[in-house]
Order: sequence, then structure tokens, then C-alpha cells
Amino acid sequence: MDSSIITKYFPELTERQQAQMAQLGEIYSDWNAKINVISRKDIGNLYEHHVLHSLGIARVIRFREGTTVMDLGTGGGFPGIPLAIVFPDVQFHLVDSIGKKVRVATEVATAIGLQNVTFRHGRAEEEKGQFDFVVSRAVMPLADIVKIVRKNIRTECRNAYPNGVICLKGGELQHEIGAFRHVADVTPLDTVFDEPYFAEKKVVFVPIR
Repeated sequence: MDSSIITKYFPELTERQQAQMAQLGEIYSDWNAKINVISRKDIGNLYEHHVLHSLGIARVIRFREGTTVMDLGTGGGFPGIPLAIVFPDVQFHLVDSIGKKVRVATEVATAIGLQNVTFRHGRAEEEKGQFDFVVSRAVMPLADIVKIVRKNIRTECRNAYPNGVICLKGGELQHEIGAFRHVADVTPLDTVFDEPYFAEKKVVFVPIR
């Protein structure tokens, strides 16, 4: 599995970061054969459809050193693990209610030597930690995500963006964004990445507080 699509858009990655990205293909393929965290039909598209898609967030905001981020509904580690590779000075907390998916994400992070990730098997409603941002690639509606994690967004800001929720979304979003239309910032990923897969993919940022 070729990871060159990542260095195409992130040529600034160090040798260590490039090596970590390159390891993901084999590790996810091995785990996916045991525990299905990515569609078996889609595992061959891991780098474009999962890793690069996750890194759409890194194109919208460059998290500053010391930032804390919760990944809600991380599944097998997306977008948290690719973001943790790109931002080694940022702390990521990956949360999912399905134990076997958390196990895969944990094993992947350990295998590539990530030091800036923690994990929680549980529901986001139970998470009491405070974070600068909550990121998600989950299918939950935006309003539901905001309602669940509002309690987890800390007040003090340390980034150019105010603290809030950053979601990877696809398709028509006008209805979903409705309640947030005056504050939401939507970045179409086809303005960032050339591949046709990103034609209807977007990064949606909603400030909280």
C-alpha cells in the first residue's frame, strides 16, 4: 500500500512521521483481517479515503503546541491517529463506545510509537475531560455532537481558531448546519485535495462558547 499521497500534500513531514504513515497500511490491513474496522472493500483505499481524509482537518487548522483534542467516535483511530502523527506536540484523546475498535486504535498507536495519544472505551456522554477541540468523522448529526461535547470544551483559547468542534462531513449540509449557519465555517475538501473522492467532502468547524 503506497503512502505517497500523504507526502504529496504534507511534504514537510519528518522522516519519522513519513515512516509512521508508511507503517499504517500494513498494520491496518493485518488488524482489519481480524477485526473489521474499515470496510473490507475499502481497505485498499486506506491512505486516500481514511488517512488523507482525516488530515483534511490539518489543512484547516494547525494546532499549536500543547493543544488538547478529543476524537469522538474514533472507530479504528480516525481522524485521531493521522492527526497525532502530524501534530506530535498536541495531545489526542480517542474515544469510542465499541471496545474492539478502541483495541485496534490502541494497538496501531503502540505499533508506530505514538506518544501523544490516550484512549477511552466508553460513551462520549461519560467523558469528563476538558479539551480545546473535539474532532469527529462519525456519522452523528452535528447538533447531537455539539450537545454531547459542549461540556468538554475548555474556555481558554490557545489557537488562532476559537475552541470548538471540527467534523468531517459529506454531501449536502445546509439542513444539518441550519442552527449553526451564522457561526459555522465550512471548508470544501475539493479545494484542498485533487482526488475525485473529495468532491463532496467538507470540514465543518463550529466554535463553542
